[in-house]
Amino acid sequence: MTDSLTITRPDDWHLHFRDGEFLAQTVPATAAVFARAIVMPNLAPPVVNVEQAAQYRERILAQVPASTAFQPLMTLYLTEGTSPEDIAAAAESGIVFGCKLYPAGATTHSDSGVRDPARIRHLYEALERHDLPLLVHGEVTDSDIDIFDRERVFIDRYLAAIRRDFPALRIVFEHVTTREGVQFVQDSGERTAATVTPQHLMLNRNDLLVGGIRPHNYCLPVLKRAEHQRSIQQTVLEGHPRFFLGTDSAPHSRDAKETACGCAGCYSAPAALPLYAEFFEANGALEQLEGFASHYGADFYGLPRNRETVTLERQSWRIPETIDGGGTTIVPWQAGRELHWATR
Repeated sequence: MTDSLTITRPDDWHLHFRDGEFLAQTVPATAAVFARAIVMPNLAPPVVNVEQAAQYRERILAQVPASTAFQPLMTLYLTEGTSPEDIAAAAESGIVFGCKLYPAGATTHSDSGVRDPARIRHLYEALERHDLPLLVHGEVTDSDIDIFDRERVFIDRYLAAIRRDFPALRIVFEHVTTREGVQFVQDSGERTAATVTPQHLMLNRNDLLVGGIRPHNYCLPVLKRAEHQRSIQQTVLEGHPRFFLGTDSAPHSRDAKETACGCAGCYSAPAALPLYAEFFEANGALEQLEGFASHYGADFYGLPRNRETVTLERQSWRIPETIDGGGTTIVPWQAGRELHWATR
C-alpha cells in the first residue's frame, strides 16, 4: 500500500473565489495546494472587461500568503454587450485566459448572461481568431425543459453548432455532468475539453434527494443519474487527456445554503486534492491522479506544466464541520467526513 504520493503541483481549472470577505478564506485554501486557478467572473456586478479583471486579480493576490507562489488566471463574463474589441484586449492583456458563457439565469449571478447563445457568433469568431478559450456553462434555462435534461438540450441546440462552425475555437465544457456531455467532448477532437468536479465524480442525484434534501450537495448543473456519473468516472479513470480537474468550488454562507431556497454551490477547496485522491484510490487508479490534476489542463490551455511538486501522505483527518469565511460561517463540502489522504 502506498503511504506517500508526490505529484506535479496541480492546477484548478474552474473555481469561484467570490469577493470581499470570502477572499481571506478562499484564496489561501486554494493557493496552499494549487499553483494556478481559472477564476470565474460571475461576481455582482460581473467581470466584463480587462480593467475589472485586473482589479479583481489584485484583490485576489492581496490574500495570497507571502510564502506562497500562486497565479490567478482571470476570465471575462460574456454578455450581449461584449464586443470583439473586448476579446482582443483580453487576449493581449496577459492576465485573461478565457471567456465564460453563462446562459442567462443558469446559475449564481448569471442574470447578466446571454439569452440566446446562437446570437453571439461574432464573439465566438473573435475568440477563435485570438485563440482565447470559450468556457461554457452548458445548460439551457427554458422553464419547460426538465432540469435534468438541460445539459443535453444545450448540446443539441447550441454547442454542436458552435463546435462545427468554429473548428479552431478551444472550448472547455465546464463541470460536465452527463453521458451526452462526455460523449460530445470525446467525439469533438483536440480543441474540446471538459472539467470534472469532485461532486460529479463521487455523487449522483440520490445523494442530493434520498433520505431528505442535502443542501450542501446542491450545485448547478445539478447532480444526475448514476449512469451519467459512471460515464464521467470511466472516462477519468481511463486517463482521457481532455478531461481534467476543475473543482467548481463555490462558497456560500451557511444560512444561504440551509434555507427554503438554498443557493447552488459546493465549497470543496479546503479538501479538494485529498478528495480526488480518495476517488482514484478507491477505484484502483491512483496512478491517473497526476495527469488529471497536474498535466492535462495545462496542456490544453497551452501553458507549461508546473515544476514544483505536492506530496500526499496517508493520514486520517476530518474535514471541518464549519469554516470561518471572513466573519461568515461556511459549511465545506463533505463536512465531517474522514479522509485518508492529506497534503503536505
